[in-house]
Amino acid sequence: MAAAPATVREDQPALRVLPKAPRELTKSRLLRLGEGIGKVVYASDHWVVKREREPFEIVALIVLWRMLRGLDRVLPGKLGTLLASKPSRPLRFLRVAVQGTLLIVPKAVWFQAKVRRIWAQYHVRNVRGERLARERLAGTDLVPEHVMFPPVRVKVGGWPGWMTVSEATERVEATLHQKLVDLGREARFDEIEAWLDRLLALRQSGWSRGLFSTDAHLKNFGVIGERVVLIDAGGLTDRWSEIGSRLDIEEVLAEPHIQLGLGRCLGACPDVADRFNEKWKSKVNHETVKELWPDE
Repeated sequence: MAAAPATVREDQPALRVLPKAPRELTKSRLLRLGEGIGKVVYASDHWVVKREREPFEIVALIVLWRMLRGLDRVLPGKLGTLLASKPSRPLRFLRVAVQGTLLIVPKAVWFQAKVRRIWAQYHVRNVRGERLARERLAGTDLVPEHVMFPPVRVKVGGWPGWMTVSEATERVEATLHQKLVDLGREARFDEIEAWLDRLLALRQSGWSRGLFSTDAHLKNFGVIGERVVLIDAGGLTDRWSEIGSRLDIEEVLAEPHIQLGLGRCLGACPDVADRFNEKWKSKVNHETVKELWPDE
């Protein structure tokens, strides 16, 4: 059964400002929870904080990503895709090695037009997505709670060993992708279908607030209790030129569950896959999005 539409949490302000940081952030070293192209995330039991990457570090990751994509064309086994999809110590070592190389190689060699374009697109999308999330989603149950407090120094796992933070976000129990993979291993397909219905309900709630995610990967959503929440706002947009382009792609996808990385998860239950594909295509299209979009 799908979850009820998301609502504003009337019992709390959109953003809580605390007199001091939650104690669990400072009482012990924070676990390195994960990383993306623009940030590294550390966590305590109930909160996460993030370290924003420096622009040069992001460029090094883009160059590395392009190199790994190139490996897929010359080596068997999709080694590049495997490394890029599973950030790990080997991948971090490669990123550091690439950064060192970029320092000694002339900039004109590695900062080519395509790299500049990817970096600029990432930067613009990330800044805009975070702004839209703050303006339109803060205080709703579509996103984890976000709190601010006076700057405090915390210990973190790995480099740099410590950092200063002044805000934290409610920790999710798992990404939606990991939740579905775990349920798939236990053949709990009815529950998978319910979570996918909640994802569709979440997306529709976003459309009703004038927001659309052009990067609706399951790893960009998390699970808190019975809720699906958005945890990476980088793909959010309110521009119809971008929304229309994405919907053009969505409307020709034959099997949306494959594009979401659920091929293996739902391989043993094609009925659930077929029903989800039908629901997805009936909702993620120009007509439905425009119907739910708020009047200007």
